[in-house]
Amino acid sequence: MDIILRIFLQVIFPVFLLLGAGVFLHRKYHFDMNTLSKMTTFVLMPTVGFVNIYQSSFTGDLLLTIVLFLVTQNLGLMIFSGVLARAMRLERRVAATFKNSIVLNNSGNYGLSVSQLVFQNNALGLSIQVIVTIFQNLLTHTYGLFNSVSVNVKGSKILPELLKLPIIHAIVLGFILKASDIAIPGFIWKPIENVSNAFLAIALFTLGAQVAYLKLRRPSLPLFLSIFGRLIVSPLLAFLIIYTMGLQGITAQALLIASSYPSSRNTALFALEYDNDPDYAAETVLITTLLSGITVTAVVYMSKVIF
Repeated sequence: MDIILRIFLQVIFPVFLLLGAGVFLHRKYHFDMNTLSKMTTFVLMPTVGFVNIYQSSFTGDLLLTIVLFLVTQNLGLMIFSGVLARAMRLERRVAATFKNSIVLNNSGNYGLSVSQLVFQNNALGLSIQVIVTIFQNLLTHTYGLFNSVSVNVKGSKILPELLKLPIIHAIVLGFILKASDIAIPGFIWKPIENVSNAFLAIALFTLGAQVAYLKLRRPSLPLFLSIFGRLIVSPLLAFLIIYTMGLQGITAQALLIASSYPSSRNTALFALEYDNDPDYAAETVLITTLLSGITVTAVVYMSKVIF
């Protein structure tokens, strides 16, 4: 009971406090959603991606194990969501958001917060979550962006369109500076860090603004399957892969927990930016985040029991 209360107060409540603030502020001041979307996509996201890559640290065998797990699991989710989208014959815009809602998860502020709580006395658990977060950032801004952009841009034009996005340049630059061991001067790093720190609040304000006037529609099959795929199928698939790979202890616990997080807020941000049914995207992010208070707590508990 204590862990449930702590997860709620330290992780769930702060997220919903910012979401609620976004709802209130948009209703009172009527934000320009296009401006918020552009600022998040073209300023804040690239900065966060750069900082994550530049500050990361990786080591040998553990990194290979984690990457193998993540590649296997996410390929499984891509296939699962792709098959369902075809089976339901979803319109292209809805299909793009549907697939993103299942594959992309909120491993950043949500995942790191959970890991800091669960693994507060074990540096390995938090290190694994950092690697998962970086992988999700790369997945979000490759697979996730490709899904979103490809709705309006087809064929040979997709790659040039992706290469125009600053997040791709920021991640590549982060890798180059990290690999070259180039130190960024403090007078340059400080504004970068300040912009990165602003991402969480503004992204959640934006999501709150998206749902401020949202009228929850009658539950649809795609919405139900998005929730089911993100909160149930993902951790079940993770458990099967962990068992097959023979992982144990903190590594197994951290990877199982990392698979259970709600749909990424980037799903809603991309849908808003590229007009891929943003209401459906916002509904999915909001509902999976609400329900994750129950499901993530259950997965944390089961990971401790099983591993």
